[in-house]
Amino acid sequence: MNLTITHYNNFFKVTGILNRHTIDVFQQEFQDVFERLASVTISIEGLESIDKDGVKALAKLHNESIARNKQLSIIGFGCKDLYDHFKASDAA
Repeated sequence: MNLTITHYNNFFKVTGILNRHTIDVFQQEFQDVFERLASVTISIEGLESIDKDGVKALAKLHNESIARNKQLSIIGFGCKDLYDHFKASDAA
């Protein structure tokens, strides 16, 4: 399954597989998103799987939101690897 990203205003729904093969679609969709929007909500409920490259892409988006002083919310039950990555970042 490919990666599909739909959005309405500042709410984005990501479905499919986020891995090294589909990372370009994700990066293209969220390129310069914080120049257009003050807050972004991403639902990862529809993700079937995510690899380390997908986690890195979400982490990069998170870091960009902090650097630009913008709000990023990632909602939904997603991959345990993603949860562990952000939990470890909070602890550090």
